Amino acid sequence: MPIPLLDLRAQHAAIKDDVVSALMRVVDAQSFILGEPVSRLEAAIASMSHVKHAIGCANGTDAILLALRALDVGRGDEVITTPFTFFATAGAIYNVGAKPVFVDIDPVTFNIDPTQIAAAITPKTRAVIPVDLFGQMAALEQVALSAPGIPMIEDAAQSIGARRSIDGEWRMAGESATIGTFSFFPSKNLGGYGDGGMMVTQDDALARRLLRLRTHGGVKTYFHEEVGFNSRLDALQAAVLEAKLPHLASWSAQRRAHAAYYTAALSDLAPDVGPPAVGPESESIYNQYTVRVARRDALQNHLKHLGIGTAVYYPLPLHLQPCFAYLGYKRGQFPESERAADEVLSLPVYPELGRAQQDEVISALRAFYGR
Repeated sequence: MPIPLLDLRAQHAAIKDDVVSALMRVVDAQSFILGEPVSRLEAAIASMSHVKHAIGCANGTDAILLALRALDVGRGDEVITTPFTFFATAGAIYNVGAKPVFVDIDPVTFNIDPTQIAAAITPKTRAVIPVDLFGQMAALEQVALSAPGIPMIEDAAQSIGARRSIDGEWRMAGESATIGTFSFFPSKNLGGYGDGGMMVTQDDALARRLLRLRTHGGVKTYFHEEVGFNSRLDALQAAVLEAKLPHLASWSAQRRAHAAYYTAALSDLAPDVGPPAVGPESESIYNQYTVRVARRDALQNHLKHLGIGTAVYYPLPLHLQPCFAYLGYKRGQFPESERAADEVLSLPVYPELGRAQQDEVISALRAFYGR
């Protein structure tokens, strides 16, 4: 029996009645844009994330773009981020007219290396965007120390519900940044039945501006304080997410259990297989279980032949993407990001994955390396 990388049908089967009922309430009300379902979801996400404000938008990419606009980042400005992430992080920087400035990653966590940020700061630096890659929060407290006074946008697209111990207290994803951004793309731990995103903040003025920016720059119909965007969260998506939200903690706990089982079973395959590292200061939600492996492409083909789904997040760092050639970065400039792109492979870790399925994945890895 094939083992997919992600099985959304299994998740849907377990919650179908609740989700369909929620969807039909929206259909019966015939109110599809923003409205009460969105307001309820915003309040629930704000509570879970320990923030004062949550503002829904059309997708996770827009969440970053709107956050940048709310901070007045624009033409001629620079924004520091990581080259080892999904394209949207740097794409949003470009689309507000700013210049992405890349900093290499920590080879242990795959997140931005805070010790390299200070050297990248210039008088044009207007923001820094650490990414919580694969479900583990970046070292936000260290980023803040390296970039004092510079606004921080936490790209938490993969980390909703994750937490990190900062100054002796657990802080939720999105809680400590100037603005945190979430994605509800279907493959996320909290995914919609389409696209969706959200921004969270503790700042009252930023929250008011984000509300304006998502609706063409005005909160009152036909009156516009500024030019904004059409980036509203659909009520149908909010209804799906509201029905799913009570399950998020248990789904993430199951992913952590699967990750622990993999890590224990693969520990003797070093140096051919290197499981992800999550220290005691972090509680990852394992949006992906990503290992470093020798002969990655051959292993991926071996697993594919056995019907085991995998993915490479991400095969080409952003500084080497053709569209960013104008920035002038060269191969070898960010060696850890480049090495990760050559070595990483993500294995199935979705909550509904069975122990027998995990054992099959483990056996396939052991067979490939002759162990």
